[in-house]
Amino acid sequence: MSPLKLACAQVNVAVGAIEQNVDRCYSAIEEARSLGVDVLLFPELTLTGYPPEDLLLQPQFVDANDAALAKVAQYVGDDIVVVIGFVRRGDDLHNSVAVLFDHRVQMTYDKQILPNYTVFDECRYFRPGDPQPQLLEVNGVPLGLAICEDAWSPQGAIAQASAMGAELVLVANASPYEMGRQAARERLMEVRASDASVAILYCNLVGGQDELVFDGGSFFVDALGSVQTRAARFTEDLLVVDFLGEEARYRKRLLDPRGGLRSDVEPARRRIIKTRPTHARPVSSIGLSKPMEAPIEGFDPEEVTQAIVLGTRDYVRKNHAPGVLVAVSGGIDSALVAALAVAALDPSAVQLVALPSRYSSPGSLTDATALAKNLGCELVTLPIEAAHRSLSEILARELPVEGLVDENLQSRIRGMLMMALSNGSGRLVLTTGNKSELAVGYSTLYGDTAGGFAVIKDLYKTQVYAIAAHLNQQQIVIPTEILAKPPSAELRPDQLDTDTLPDYPVLDEVLVSLVDRDQSVAQLVGRGFDPEMVARVDALIRRNEYKRRQSPVGVRLSSKAFGKDRRMPISSGYV
Repeated sequence: MSPLKLACAQVNVAVGAIEQNVDRCYSAIEEARSLGVDVLLFPELTLTGYPPEDLLLQPQFVDANDAALAKVAQYVGDDIVVVIGFVRRGDDLHNSVAVLFDHRVQMTYDKQILPNYTVFDECRYFRPGDPQPQLLEVNGVPLGLAICEDAWSPQGAIAQASAMGAELVLVANASPYEMGRQAARERLMEVRASDASVAILYCNLVGGQDELVFDGGSFFVDALGSVQTRAARFTEDLLVVDFLGEEARYRKRLLDPRGGLRSDVEPARRRIIKTRPTHARPVSSIGLSKPMEAPIEGFDPEEVTQAIVLGTRDYVRKNHAPGVLVAVSGGIDSALVAALAVAALDPSAVQLVALPSRYSSPGSLTDATALAKNLGCELVTLPIEAAHRSLSEILARELPVEGLVDENLQSRIRGMLMMALSNGSGRLVLTTGNKSELAVGYSTLYGDTAGGFAVIKDLYKTQVYAIAAHLNQQQIVIPTEILAKPPSAELRPDQLDTDTLPDYPVLDEVLVSLVDRDQSVAQLVGRGFDPEMVARVDALIRRNEYKRRQSPVGVRLSSKAFGKDRRMPISSGYV
C-alpha cells in the first residue's frame, strides 16, 4: 500500500450561489494540487450549499447543480481524486457525493440515513441510498464513503465500509454548530473508528446560512480511535493528512473477531484509481498539520462568540447588506449586539441609534455614547418624545394611553424609526432580544422585534452577561456602567425587569428546564421551585408562541433554539 496524502477542503459556500461555489471549489482544488494531495474531500452538498430546502423542488435548480458537477469533473485531471457533495437525480433526488478523476465522474455514493429532527428535514426532499455502497481504491488504498448522518449510526456506512475491507472512510458533513457539539462529534467518530478498525477523515462545512452556523472543525481519527489533527473552527481551512497505514491497526484486526466479518466486494462495486503524481509528494507522520486542542464541553463564551460573529457576518454578506443598524438603549443586550456586530463586520459598517424617551434615565444616553466611542461607531440620536406625544393624543380619543398600551407604543415608535433608517440606507436592523425575553414574551411585536436578524436570540440573559464579561477581558468594550446597572426596559418610571420577572439566574434555570429539556411544571416543583412562579413562567412561554413565530431569524447556538428546533402550535388547548 502506497502512502496517501489526504486533504479536506473546509469551505464556506452559499446556498443557491452555485457558480460562486464552483469557483470556490476550483481554488481549493488548485491549493490541494500544489501540496501534492492525492484525495481531496469536500463537505456535504458543496455545490448547492446546505440546506437548499425548497430550492430542490425547482427542476432548474437541480439542473444547475448537474451542470456544476460536470464543470468541476472536467476541471479535475488524473493527478488528484476529488470527492464532492452534490444533488443526484435518479428516479428521485439523493443527497450524494461524486468521485471525480480524469475529467469525469467515476462513481457516486448516496446518503443512506436521512435526518429528520431538529433543524433537519431531509426526508422532505431526498430518498435514502443503497445500504451496500461501493468501495473506492486509490493507489492501492481501499476507501469507504459516508455522508454525515450515515457515520452516526453504529450499523451505518462506516461499519459497512470496514466489512468491505476499507482502510479509511471519507465522511462529508454539513453539521451545524451547537454548544458542545464538536466534542460530541469527535467522541463518536473515535468510537466508530475504533469499533470498525478504520481511520476516518471527517470534513465539515463552515459558514453561516440563515439561522444555522457551520463551525468547521474538520478532523482526522486514526484506526485506533484517536483524533490526530484538526482544522480550524469558524473559518475556511485546508486540512492535509499523510495516511501511511499502521501496524497497530493490522494487529488489531488479527486479534479482533470482528475482522472475520469482512466480505468480498463485487468487482462492479470496486472502483480502482491510480493518480499520476505531477511532482514529489513529501510524506510525514499521520496528521501533524494542526496542534491538538482540548475538547470543549457545553457553553464556552469564546466559542459561542465565534459562532455568533461568523453567523452574523455571513448573514449580512450573503444578503448583500451594506451594513447594520443597532438601536442602543444603554442596556446590556443592545450593547452586546453592537459589540458583536463590530467584531463581525467593521466599525464603519455599524451605525448605532439612540432613541431616548421621556422615561429614559440620564445614564442611558451617556452609556450609549461611551459604548459608541469604545467601538469606534457612529451614534445617531433620535428622541421619540414628539412622536410619542402626537400618537398618544390620537389614541386617547379611543382608549386610555397607559400601562401596556403606552409602553408598547414607545417600542413600536422605535421600531418604525429603525425600519425607516433601514429603508433609507439599505442597512440591516439587528434586533437585540435575548432568549429569556423571547421565551416569556418580554418584547414588543413590531417594536423591538422589528428587524432583519436576531443576533442573540439563542442566548439566555445570564449567558449575555457571561459573553459581555468575556469581551471585556482584554479591554473594556462594553462600559462597566452598563454591566452594573439593573436590567430595565425604561418604558415607565423606575421600571425594572424584576418588577414582572424572577431574577434572571432563577428564570433562566426554569427556562432551560421547560424549553430546552421539555420538562414539566411538576418536575420543577419537585426540585424545590416555587409552584406559582413556575406555573406563571410556563403560561408565559405558551402564551407568547405567536410572537416568536413572527420574530426574525437569528444565530442558532443550542439544540433547542426557537424556530425549527422547537415547533409548537400557536393555538393549543394543552396545559
